[in-house]
Order: sequence, then structure tokens, then C-alpha cells
Amino acid sequence: MEMKKILVANRGEIAIRVMRTAHKMGIKTVAVYSTVDRNATHVKYADEAVLIGEAPSNQSYLLGDKIIEVAKSLNVDGIHPGYGFLSENADFAELCEKNNIAFIGPKSHAIRVMGSKLAAKDAVKAYNIPMVPGTDQAITDIPEAKKIAKGIGFPILIKASAGGGGKGMRIVENENEFESQMNRAISEAVNAFGDGSVFIEKYVGSPRHIEIQIMADTHGNVIHLFERECSIQRRHQKVVEEAPSVILTPELREKMGQAAIKVAIACDYVGAGTVEFLLDENKNFYFLEMNTRLQVEHPVSEIISGVDLVELQIKVALGEALDIKQEDLKINGHALELRVYAEDPLNNFLPSVGHLDVYKTPEGEGIRVDNGIEEGMDVPIYYDPMLAKLITYGKTREEAIALMLKAISNYHVKGIQTTLPFGTFVFEHEAFKSGDFDTHFVKNYYSPEALKQETEREAKIAALLAAKQYLEDQKLLRIPNN
Repeated sequence: MEMKKILVANRGEIAIRVMRTAHKMGIKTVAVYSTVDRNATHVKYADEAVLIGEAPSNQSYLLGDKIIEVAKSLNVDGIHPGYGFLSENADFAELCEKNNIAFIGPKSHAIRVMGSKLAAKDAVKAYNIPMVPGTDQAITDIPEAKKIAKGIGFPILIKASAGGGGKGMRIVENENEFESQMNRAISEAVNAFGDGSVFIEKYVGSPRHIEIQIMADTHGNVIHLFERECSIQRRHQKVVEEAPSVILTPELREKMGQAAIKVAIACDYVGAGTVEFLLDENKNFYFLEMNTRLQVEHPVSEIISGVDLVELQIKVALGEALDIKQEDLKINGHALELRVYAEDPLNNFLPSVGHLDVYKTPEGEGIRVDNGIEEGMDVPIYYDPMLAKLITYGKTREEAIALMLKAISNYHVKGIQTTLPFGTFVFEHEAFKSGDFDTHFVKNYYSPEALKQETEREAKIAALLAAKQYLEDQKLLRIPNN
């Protein structure tokens, strides 16, 4: 088959990111957009653009049938779903398959298996992959669940089987609070996902969140492109990512890489995917889940491995065999990513919407900005508040951090609050710099007060430097011309 035209079923920075590679490969692009996104950057960037509905995503970006209709009317060969929206929707992948349109992602079977945390555990069982001790089926019988919890030992974690994004998760410290937490988790799961099944697992105390990027073709080849460290999170969602991780030894990296490859084989995976692991303080790793799509943080892996993941996704969708062998891949330097969210770090990271009076991104060697917005635009309330991703690259981690701090200070946004100052807080923090941190970084070190102090300290230093410069300039002016 050929790939002459791709529809990108997404918006914002990821839509542009996918289109950029398509253009590089000589492939035409189609954007879809909602009424509120009429003047969005991804719409201008595409070769063709079609309005698909009203602002709320369930009336636009989530309308699979409508998107297929548009694709067929414009003779589209493939659909790239990006991440979020329809990217992990098995029915949509199937719909593409039925309409002879390549879904640039895994087959619907893999999405289904990995979309249920319990089915995922079941699929990888035969492959001897370490898992956090817990139940292997959904449970709603509370006395029975309590017995199991005691067997595993507190603290335990109750998780919604259909869950994601930290919803339907409860940590239970002791037996007394078990029943109330169990009831809350079930009702939360019903409200968020329409499915009340939950399961129980041992709560890992100070884990690091390490994920492995994999790539598989339709010819049975599976490779991993090393790890990403994603432990810096707020509200169970990542905000800073890096590759490689400071904590992995080459042996551990190889072990985790091979485990990730087995997970991919367990569900006949095709395309780009990510296998997530928890790493405890004794460097034991446990399989958490698989994300059956391109991740937000894919750029850090692209930079250290020298591979364009979107290009590989498209080639795999075309039925081509991977032209990279595992032994060809080497880690080159260090990459960091800060997600630039329209959120107020001083107000519990609540979304901050408004008009971008000023929006200027940093430029320079070793800096990459995957951006989805422009100065003068409004940030809509309807979608994920991520505006862009700021990525820096250095030969060493220290170099990447120094460049990141410089890039943040050259990133100018006025009109809304963003996570940029929070980024400065993280990258300047001793725990981050030393590499000695886990998923509790925000809980342990961050508070709005700490950020305020940090910002004020920096403002003072800047003012002192400016005053010093002013005095020196005055001195120069006073020197008489002899």
C-alpha cells in the first residue's frame, strides 16, 4: 500500500508534531478541528482542514464515525490518532481497518488487552514478568477483598480496572479504613469509567516511574529504545521526563528492555508503544501497564536514540520491516522535557485559561519546542491544558539541566499562568539534580510558598545584577574623552 495522505485525528502540539514528519516524508496532511479551534495552529499547518463539530471533544475530536467519513471523502490512506482522544480506542482502530484506512498504531486486539489492567496482567503472566503482588481479577465483594488485602499486607492500593490519570485510585494504610476506601474507589470508578471493577495490589512505598519505549513491526521484530524517567508528577500525571534515567545500570536497563519486549510480544504488538514499570528502592521493577500509543514524552527518546518515532510508526503501518537492530542503538547524551501546561502552580495546578498576550518560545542549539499555540490566541477550556513541550539536550545531564533553566528563562508567556516556574523549581532542586528522587517529589518538596520564595530570590538577584550593570554603565559615561 501507499501512504500519500494522512489525517491527524488530534489537535495542538501533537497534531503539528505528526504533520511535521509526514511533510518530511512527502505525505500530504489533513487536519480536523472543532469550532473553537478554527484558527488553531494545526489547522494552518495542514494541507487540508475539515471542521468536524462543536467545541466539546465528544462533539468533535471523539467522533470516530465522522472522522472516518472525512477520511474517505478526501481519499486518506492512514489516520494518526496522536495521544489522548481516540488513540486507545479499539473500536476506532477496528473501524479504520474495516474501511481500508491504515490506523497508525497497534491492532485493535492489543489495544483491548492492554486497555484493561487485569487483561494486561493476564496476558503477560506466561512471560515471567515481575508484577506487584495483588489480585489477578476484579473484585467487588468487600469482605473477600479485605481478606486478600490482609494477605498481601498493608499499605495496599485499590485501583479501578478501567482507570487512568489517577482516577479511582485509593491508598489504604490499615485495615480499619479498608471498607470506606473500597466503597469510595468503586463509586469513583463507576462515575469516571462506567465500570466499578477494582483490583488490589501492594502499595510500593517510594517508587520511581520508569518506562521503556518499544517499537514493533508486522514481521516479528521488536526493539526497545531505552528508558524514560517519569517520576516527577503532580496529581499522578507526569510533568517532567528525562532520558536516560540516572538510576539504571546497563544491566538493569537491558533487563527492563527485554521485559518490555516480552510484554509487546504477549499482545502481538505493532508500532510504537510504552511499557511502564515501577522501580522500588531496592531496584526491583514491576510491570505496571502498557500505553498502546505514542507518548507525550516521546521526544526525549528520539533525541537520545537518534530516531524519528513517528516516521517509524508510518513505515510500520505501511508494512515495512524495521531497519534498525537492537545492537545498532546507543544512548547519546541526555534529554529533558518539561510539559508547559496552562496551569497555575501557585493554585494547586488548576487550569488557567485566557488570552495569550505574549507567547515567545526559546530557540537555540540543543533546544526543541513541540508547540501548538501562538501569541494572540485564546487557550480553550475544553481540552487538555498542555500548550507545548520544552525539550533540551546536552552531552551530559548537567549540561541538559543548565540549558533547560536558560531556555525556561527565555520562554515568555503573558496572559495566563503556566508550569514554567514550576519547571525552574524542579530543575534547580537539589533532589532532582542529585538524581535522588521518586514519585513523591512534589509531595515532599513542592509548595506554592516554596515556589514564591524561589521566584522572589531570583527577582532579587536579577535586580542586583541590573543595578550593578547600571552603575558600571554610568561609570563608563563619566569618563571624559581625553
